[in-house]
Amino acid sequence: MRLLFLGDVVGRSSREVVCGNLPTLKDKLKLDLVVLNGENAAGGFGITEKICHQFYDVGVDVITTGNHVWDQREIVAYIDSDPRLLRPINYPKGTPGRGTGVFTARDGRKVLVVHVMLRLFMDPLDDPFAAVDHALAHQRLGNTVSAIVLDVHGEATSEKMAMGHAFDGRVSLVAGTHTHAPTADAQILPGGTAYQTDIGMCGDYDSVIGMEKAAAVARFTTKMRRERLQPAQGEATLCAVYLETDDATGLARRFEPVRI
Repeated sequence: MRLLFLGDVVGRSSREVVCGNLPTLKDKLKLDLVVLNGENAAGGFGITEKICHQFYDVGVDVITTGNHVWDQREIVAYIDSDPRLLRPINYPKGTPGRGTGVFTARDGRKVLVVHVMLRLFMDPLDDPFAAVDHALAHQRLGNTVSAIVLDVHGEATSEKMAMGHAFDGRVSLVAGTHTHAPTADAQILPGGTAYQTDIGMCGDYDSVIGMEKAAAVARFTTKMRRERLQPAQGEATLCAVYLETDDATGLARRFEPVRI
């Protein structure tokens, strides 16, 4: 199976680079399933129903989010109606939406996508390790599902790495999101799980993690929030990871970053 996971999309120019390149990537790589983190797609803060459908129209199958999932108020009413839009699984019981789903790939095989938010330097949600373990309890890689993708949305590299090793051999891919800076540690772990601490953002890298430089720098140098941060709108770079899994086991066979 061939899968693509696109990093955090930040603002309009980033949506354009995704929508402009994904159809070609799908054909070139013969992709079976596409996952995208879209929590910053709407002006850098959250996502909307309209933007979700823009991504679906160009071939995205599943959208994950993160700590900015609720920034656009309309999502609270919309998320329950869209099974392809995930929020972190470890929000408390009663939170709208869902954090996991089984999706059908282009050849009919099933893929489990699990989305979790970590806790170091983040909101104190429920235990992410226990939440993922529970989500995997009734799924067996290479048996009930052909692949399992885990989006770990977190700040601390140590916590992401611990998540990778904790579930090595039980999932196909552990993809780190949130920090918007691609790390140089794309690898296949000893148990056969593909892992990267952060796959980077789809965004303008002449920025401060996707936001316009002047306002972001001013926050650090003056400690005053004089204006709302806005996404940088220069030429965007698409950052993603490409994964090929073994048909028999669902584990990683080939794994590499994609940059456009």
